[in-house]
Amino acid sequence: MGIFSRTRDIIAANFNDMLDKADDPQKMIRMIILEMEETLVEVRASAARTIADQKEMHRHTVKLDKLQADWGEKAQLALSKDREDLARAALVEKKKAADMSDQLKQEIAVLDDALRAYEQDIHKLQNRLREARSRQTAIAARLESAENRVKLRSLMTEDRVDDALSRFDQLERRVDYAEGRADALAIEDKGKPSLADEIAALEGADAIDDELAEMKKALGKPHDAAKNED
Repeated sequence: MGIFSRTRDIIAANFNDMLDKADDPQKMIRMIILEMEETLVEVRASAARTIADQKEMHRHTVKLDKLQADWGEKAQLALSKDREDLARAALVEKKKAADMSDQLKQEIAVLDDALRAYEQDIHKLQNRLREARSRQTAIAARLESAENRVKLRSLMTEDRVDDALSRFDQLERRVDYAEGRADALAIEDKGKPSLADEIAALEGADAIDDELAEMKKALGKPHDAAKNED
């Protein structure tokens, strides 16, 4: 009765209530699965023993049926020899064998009912075990997701995140400073004339001097002493 009671308890168990009340749902589901696996092994073992007992009882009923036939033949033989006393005794033995055979057949019928109950319990236990394992996978996935969220939130609230962001700010300031220096050098380079620019300026000045001299000559004005010397 113990195995039947435990099996019925497991089949009727409400997993949701058990998990809601558990401090560690993942540990609880592992315990449930272990209990169900052990119970399933015991139920299968009991079913196997029941089948073995049935086979043995069937063998005994076959022997008892043969024994009844033998005693019936002996009774007929004794009666044919006018030994009614022996015939009566043989019939008594035949009845004993028949009673034993009937009792065994009744026990076999009881075992048949038990075996059908075992088969139903095994089927139900297997379904509950699949359900529990599915819950175990879902709980493990949810637990992992929750732990990852906790780690992420912890990471976002720690000082090292602020330190990392501060270091990023420092790097950005260094980059800004380097870019500022490069821009300043470019401005300085723009303010200083290049060699080509200076030579072009000299050529432009000579052209202006020549044009000015032509204009003075046309007006009858004397050239500059320096220009005459040139």
